[in-house]
Amino acid sequence: MAAPGDKSEPPQLPEYHCSYVISRPVYSELAFQQKHERRLQERRTLRESLAKSCSCSRKKAFGILKTLLPVFEWLPKYRVKDWLLSDIISGISTGLVATLQGMAYALLAAVPVGYGLYSAFFPILTYFIFGTSRHLSAGPFPVVSLMVGSVVLSMAPDEDFLIPMNGTASNITVVDSAARDAARVLVASALTLLVGIIQLIFGCLQIGFIVRYLADPLVGGFTTAAAFQVLVSQLKIVLNVSTKNYNGILSIIYTLIEIFENIGDTNIADFIAGLLTIVICMAVKELNDRYKHKIPIPIPIEVIVTIIATAISYGANLEKNYNAGIVKSIPRGFLPPALPPVSLFSGMLAESFSVAVVAYAIAVSVGKVYATKHDYTIDGNQEFVAFGISNIFSGCFSCFVATTALSRTAVQESTGGKTQVAGIISAVVVMIAIVALGKLLEPLQKSVLAAVVIANLKGMFMQVCDVPRLWRQNKTDAVIWVFTCVISIILGLDLGLLAGLVFALLTVVLRVQFPSWNGLGSIPSTDIYKSTKDYKNIEEPEGVKILRFSSPIFYGNVDGFKKCIKSTVGFDAIRVYNKRLKALRIIQKLIKKGQLRATKNGIISDGVPNNAFEPDEDTEDFEELDVPTKEIEVQVDWNSELPIKVNVPKVPIHSLVLDCGAISFLDVVGVRSLKMIVKEFQRIDVNVYFASLQDHVLEKLEQCGFFDDHMRKDTFFLTVHDAILYLQNQGKSQEGQDSILEKITLIQDCKDPLELMEAELVEEELDVQDEAIRRLAS
Repeated sequence: MAAPGDKSEPPQLPEYHCSYVISRPVYSELAFQQKHERRLQERRTLRESLAKSCSCSRKKAFGILKTLLPVFEWLPKYRVKDWLLSDIISGISTGLVATLQGMAYALLAAVPVGYGLYSAFFPILTYFIFGTSRHLSAGPFPVVSLMVGSVVLSMAPDEDFLIPMNGTASNITVVDSAARDAARVLVASALTLLVGIIQLIFGCLQIGFIVRYLADPLVGGFTTAAAFQVLVSQLKIVLNVSTKNYNGILSIIYTLIEIFENIGDTNIADFIAGLLTIVICMAVKELNDRYKHKIPIPIPIEVIVTIIATAISYGANLEKNYNAGIVKSIPRGFLPPALPPVSLFSGMLAESFSVAVVAYAIAVSVGKVYATKHDYTIDGNQEFVAFGISNIFSGCFSCFVATTALSRTAVQESTGGKTQVAGIISAVVVMIAIVALGKLLEPLQKSVLAAVVIANLKGMFMQVCDVPRLWRQNKTDAVIWVFTCVISIILGLDLGLLAGLVFALLTVVLRVQFPSWNGLGSIPSTDIYKSTKDYKNIEEPEGVKILRFSSPIFYGNVDGFKKCIKSTVGFDAIRVYNKRLKALRIIQKLIKKGQLRATKNGIISDGVPNNAFEPDEDTEDFEELDVPTKEIEVQVDWNSELPIKVNVPKVPIHSLVLDCGAISFLDVVGVRSLKMIVKEFQRIDVNVYFASLQDHVLEKLEQCGFFDDHMRKDTFFLTVHDAILYLQNQGKSQEGQDSILEKITLIQDCKDPLELMEAELVEEELDVQDEAIRRLAS
């Protein structure tokens, strides 16, 4: 044992003593396909696909029925003895919370409090039939209610309902609250109907995947900003301070400024009631969370506080004695169904898309949490259908948009709810409040309801603690969270969500456009290839560079791909080719002047000093060179010292291997660029090989006409190691031959023709000019 105070050694990782040896041929893609036959993919015609889709059987009909009406899937399997009592207890608890939250969230939706009860009742009835979650509690949610309220306030502002004050000759006007409230209910109902239609269409088109683009950091930042918006909107109700109804960009800033300007008009009775409600509710909720394993049913503190506050307000007559703001009137019973005016749709179409997607995203996110916990699945597309039908149905009964609330769903699950039977029982509790108890809640102070809303925002505000963790794990996600939160506070929830979504997608585009890449080397005596920057003792094959590009290749990142290749090989293939071309033209001109000799072993100087040419200045003006006419075949060892003062970059490699295992797709521009890259390297005697291509990427290359006489499939290998073994074998078979000799044919038009041709002569050296003269003389 180590003595006290000694530094403990890091724990030993387990060692795997097993090993394996595989013996197989080196496979190119062509050789592999010739030896291993691919399975033919059966392709159906459109007629066959339609015939199969339209065919019907008893089993298929029942499957479709259970998919469209999930209640027929779980209700016949309902275990009455095991589940009914738990669902009753859960339903009563959830119903009490839903009653209070429905009234409170009506303040956010800018409609009379009684209509919040309708919104807590009707969505449950349809979700029971069409929903796939067993624990979701359908109804209002603060974020969605606030988004509805912003639309309502913009389309039915107080300024549209000003009337002259009775009994005065002055220009004093007051708001016709009855007409205003009626108009706002119509706007909220029309928006609910339109949101339901959009959600139903999305569900029928099977595009539930749209919620995947609302990443967790984006949703976290958005809901935190929404919580801040909710806090500000309810703060003026807690203080009972009148302000204008601002909407749009910087509306929250203007509201805060006006609240603090009028803070001297605070109603003390409402402020004290609201403050006490916030403190008591948050304290008891903390106890519920801390001792949830010991308390079988969470304490319904909102309900208890509401009952006590209503009794105090009624007994002390706070409205008359202290001018407190109370609920005043709650409709008793249900209103007859009526279709909202569809003429309002044109003014709320853009906002309705945001509300529809946010409401669905919240519901599905909460539903998945409890589906995972209780080991079942929910159907995202069917959830779109369920909430679409719920909102269409609810919109005809003067409700505002429904989704779910995490706190309400948590009550339904934590109190033992097993199925949506608990939801139906909670709806019965809300119905009792609508029919019989509404009159009793009329003395309740609005500040108490606003305080209940604020107390339920704690979970959303606590999401701020996720930012440091996100920053440590992924800085991009942290930036998305902060950006979405800030921009949603500044621009408003609808524009903020759109801006956050665009920003999140932009980060994806940038990460694809500027992906990671690595130059690879091999672990000695293995077929494992790792980054040369990240690992020690990595061996790079002599004369070979290996590049792994971790991204699709498409029009947006083609230039980045070329830069990665240039960084890996250490030179620009186009520049090298141009330099060599320039050097060849200079060599040809010097041969014509007799200052150089072309031999079968290369170019040599005849001893005449070459003072006429200055050092190369990296220009590519080849038009000034007066070059010969016909074909000239010259052999040059470009890695040796040239007899001219032209700086030609050395090319230390003969092969480039591209590891394409991480390339998921190619577009036409990517295929064309790959072909151009291969040609550019082939011109300077560097062969390009491809490894680890996925089959569908290889098919895309074939479809785009990548392969021809110069682009063959035998340069494509199954793995990087196959390509390296092939190159090593090729190198052994070419030992003793000259390294990197180039033969370039130049054809130029000139008035003075000069022909240099190879001749089979015994002499090792041949003066090309003398030979040309002798030929011309003969």
